Amino acid sequence: MSYLTAEKKQEIFTEYGESVKNTGSTEGQIALFTFRISNLTEHLKSNRKDYSTQTALLKLVGKRRRLLDYLKENDIEKYRQLIKKLKLRK
Repeated sequence: MSYLTAEKKQEIFTEYGESVKNTGSTEGQIALFTFRISNLTEHLKSNRKDYSTQTALLKLVGKRRRLLDYLKENDIEKYRQLIKKLKLRK
């Protein structure tokens, strides 16, 4: 069973994006990446030598970082709300 079902994706985009249909929203994508990062982190705790997953995790962290930087430049208020809502540092 996949950890990221269609229902879970819809739930994330409904909560953080503007709507279910707007999957391109920056906030929704950041929330989705955060969910995936937390799952990959848990996987790597028990499978320490899974280097392909480790590489994928680092790529996701980089993508999320770039999206957060973009959001910070364009709408600092949304950035602050998202950081607080997702409980991300910085």
